[in-house]
Amino acid sequence: MKNIITALFLFSAIACTKTDNLPGPDAGFKGRLIDSTDSKNNFLTETGGTQIKLEELSWSATPTPQYIPSKSDGTFEDTKLFSGHYRVTPVNGAFWPVAGIELDIKGLTTHDFQLTPYLRIINFEHRLSGDTLIMRFNLDAPVKEGLPAIIDVKPFVNVDSYVGSGATISQYTDPNKIDINSNWSDLIAQTIYEVKVPDLKQGRTFYARVGVRVNDSYKQFNYSEIIKVEVP
Repeated sequence: MKNIITALFLFSAIACTKTDNLPGPDAGFKGRLIDSTDSKNNFLTETGGTQIKLEELSWSATPTPQYIPSKSDGTFEDTKLFSGHYRVTPVNGAFWPVAGIELDIKGLTTHDFQLTPYLRIINFEHRLSGDTLIMRFNLDAPVKEGLPAIIDVKPFVNVDSYVGSGATISQYTDPNKIDINSNWSDLIAQTIYEVKVPDLKQGRTFYARVGVRVNDSYKQFNYSEIIKVEVP
């Protein structure tokens, strides 16, 4: 009886095993996210701060989306896609919504997107006073009509150059934020904001930036450039 049960089990396992003859991913998609207000530079973001939504229309009229996360330098890339006809849309970031485009992805396909940030951090200056980092700047709104209310400004500090809301030392961030909670106004445009980050450890190198966010669905940050701070 034991031998019969074993044989039946092996036969069942073999019968349920199928060879996967489908070809693997054979295409890739990459590009830049470009700041429409300064076309020479990439959109300032962080890892995953923006996503590229892909819908494979050659597979289905209502496909399940897949997403490519942005890199911290404002680029994106995925080399494990299937060739096909896609609708591609940048989403989930701190920018005015953009319409998707349709294109064929085959081989390694490249396409850049222009994004208009909700807010820009301009006139950005920084200095170190003892163990306190001081960052000063103005805010600018490229499009003012319909801009969601501004929530706050935060500093982000890390020990490597991957720095942003998802990579920061919390003791340097939340206690030093500036709450705004206001719609855009001339007063905000004229204000020189100053963020102080005290008690940086001596003899350490840090990377820092500031970010500002609005009260939209995603609450992602528009960022300043990243600065390197060496504390003596």
